[in-house]
Order: sequence, then C-alpha cells, then structure tokens
Amino acid sequence: MNTVMNPFLTAQAAAAVVSCSHASAQALALAQQQRVRAVLTMARARSVVYGERLRGLPDDASALTRMAPVARDELMQRFDDWVTDPALRLDELRAFTADPARIGDPYLDRYLIWESSGTSGAPGVFVQDAAALAVYDALETLRRRPDNSLRRLFDPMGLTERLAFVGATNGHFASQINVQRLARLQSWRASSIRSFSILQPMDRLVAELNAFAPTVIATYPTAALVLAEQVQRGRLTVPVREIWTGGETLGQTARARIAQAFGAEVRNSYGASEFLAMGWECDHGRLHLNTDWLLLEPVDDRQRPVPPGQVSHAVLLTNLANTVQPLIRYALGDQVRLGVAPCACGSPLPSIEVLGRHDDILRLRGTAGHPVALLPLAISTVLEEGAGVFDFQVVQRDDHTLLVRLPEQGELGKQALARCRSALMAFASAQGVAPLRVIGSLGQAVPRGRSGKACRVQVKRV
Repeated sequence: MNTVMNPFLTAQAAAAVVSCSHASAQALALAQQQRVRAVLTMARARSVVYGERLRGLPDDASALTRMAPVARDELMQRFDDWVTDPALRLDELRAFTADPARIGDPYLDRYLIWESSGTSGAPGVFVQDAAALAVYDALETLRRRPDNSLRRLFDPMGLTERLAFVGATNGHFASQINVQRLARLQSWRASSIRSFSILQPMDRLVAELNAFAPTVIATYPTAALVLAEQVQRGRLTVPVREIWTGGETLGQTARARIAQAFGAEVRNSYGASEFLAMGWECDHGRLHLNTDWLLLEPVDDRQRPVPPGQVSHAVLLTNLANTVQPLIRYALGDQVRLGVAPCACGSPLPSIEVLGRHDDILRLRGTAGHPVALLPLAISTVLEEGAGVFDFQVVQRDDHTLLVRLPEQGELGKQALARCRSALMAFASAQGVAPLRVIGSLGQAVPRGRSGKACRVQVKRV
C-alpha cells in the first residue's frame, strides 16, 4: 500500500538531520537560512496568499521580520489560494476527511491529509508530501533520546517492542495516521503496532491493553495519568518499559507519577499538526527545538519578539519542510520560554519549555461507587465529532454537573447545546458515569488561558 514515501528523500533528510545534530551554531544557522530562502521562494511563486504577503519583501530571512503574522482561520478561508498545488481543493479534501474508511490513505497517491480542530472554528486541514514526511521521519527516528540498554544492543530494530497508541482513532488525526503509516512502512511489525481509542469505556480499554501487552505506550499526558491510576489499582498489568507523551503539557509532578506507577521511562516531545516533530527531549530532560527545520518566534500579545528566558504570549511557526502548504509566521497559541544557557547535553539546538495546553481531567460520580475519570481530549472529541461544535468550554461544577459554555445565541445556540448535552450524556453513561446533569450558558465568549488558547475542559476552582 502507498505510504507516501520516497527512499531518496528519506535518505537525504536523514543525512541532513545527522549533519546538523552535532553542528556548530554557525552551521546550524546557515542551514536554517538556506531553507528559509527556499520556502519563501516557493511560497512567493506558487501560493497566491503568500505571494501577496511577500510582495516587495526580500527573499531572505529578513522578510520574516516585516511580514505580518497569519492565523489559521485566514488561511483556511483562502485554502485553494494558500496551497502550491492547484490539484488540492478544500471541498474535495473535506469530503476525503469526512470518510473514516479513508483514514491514513494517500490522497492523489502523493499526499497524506490530516485535520486538527484547534480551539475555534472548523477543523484545519493539513497536507503533507513525501519531502515533508521524510523530514518528520528523520527527526523522530534520529533525535529521539537514545537508549543504550542491553535490550537495544540485542534488538536494534525493536522487533520485540509492542507499540500501543492511545488517543483519538476515529478521525483523520495526525497521530493516528502516522501510527498506521508506521505499521505499513514496517510490515514485519504490523501485528505489534496498534491504536486504542480513548473514547471507549475505561474497562474495555484496560482489557484491550492487557490483552495486547504493549512494551511502549504513546499517548497524551492526561491519558497517561488515567492509565497510571489503573496500574495503581491493579487493573492494568502491562509490561511497559517506555511511555511516550506529547500533545499536552507534561509537568514534573505528572511525569513522576506516571513513571512511578508504570515503573517505566517517560519520554516527552513537542509537536503539532502543523509540524509533527517540533522538539525532542535529551538525556537531561530538556526539550530541544529542531531549528534546522523550523523557526519558532516567541511573541507577546502585540506580536513583538520575546527574548529567551521570558514567557511568551504565543508563538509564530515557520515550517521549513513543507512547501506544498507553506506555513510562514503562522500563529500558534502555545506559551513557551526559550532557554538562555546552552544545555549540558551539548546539543546546538536551543532548549524550550512549553507552558501551554493545560486542560483538566474531569472526575465524576460513577455508577459502581467510585469516581470515573473523563479525559479532556475525549470530551473535546465527543463535542467536535458528536455535536459538531468547535468553540466551547466545559466546566465541571460538582461530581454530577457539567456546564457547557457556547458563544452562539438564540435558536442556533439552543440547538447546539442540545447536541452537546446529548453527546456528553451518552458518552458519560458509556463510561460508567452516574446520571449526569448538563447545563448551558449561551452567548458567552469562551475564556482564554495564559497560553492564548481556550481552556476547553476544566474543573471549577473553589
């Protein structure tokens, strides 16, 4: 099956990643500048949107300081003028991603397509060609923290590993698609790579994981915490050696709890639908930005640069690997802090602390007499997929009451709230939650957290 892979591009990307992994700061900056120039040249020539924005600006990196940032909603509204391949049309891509049977399938035999809803508006659609995927693969493979244990010595290809991805599996999401792609690329390991839905009842998820017996679990920090609880209760008994987390902020307390419960090493990463492999974690536990393939500009609330050591209001991403769908000074809501001093690991890549993406786990009264935990990602997916809403906030008032805030008013707001209530109650019941009360508040802007993103799922603080 087509996996959208070009062996020549894969080898080329791997060589480039290796060469920059131990390069001098000057060599790293030169590689970055060359790729900036290539992306700007392609975007100026073949993207109508960026051609307009870059008109009259220089071809080098200095153009970035003079070009106004761009938001996802603006780019999505002009999608057909944004991409550099005229064969890509948003209406056709929407039809493609609406079909769950095509999750992970190549589009036009040369692209992978995934979507991400973000915090408001309709889902974003992201297009990856073989060149971009080759870079993501090389970064993920070559910069993930090395393991020098004896099991790696005797099993260098990881043939004894069993990888379980626990996340949203019923949509065209980047993580799910790439797990499927990994299984197709490594067909000899297909039976040892499997996805598990976080939307199913916890009892079923635990049973499926126990039957699969993974040695590696890849998931979100909040999901890893809930699974850790199942380990501590003696219900989840899997031979896990590593927990890979990403997609949400991983605090030190959460890391310690997960590691202690599983007796496993926790490896964190930083990525997004817009760039899968933005950062990797070194042996000293610090995230490092892959700045040979991306630019990340921390900015304040007026889009002005924030120096290293200070917390940003948001960040602007420039993807140097993807030329079919240019992302230049693209606004991400993540709140970050760049490191000031070089890391003790010796990497020339800058370190970063990611402070955004904080949502709460909801713990509700269960029918069996003990609390039931509902993950924020599961709640978000239920409302997006089941109720068709993307701009919302869910607040837990007590152990049987949820408040749903929606910006819509009038009849449209009432209809949206009814869909939310139905989807939440059905999902909660399937998870073993006691009868749930869902109330609504219409016509309210969804509150934003310190990161600039909406805190979509939270527990009311008293």
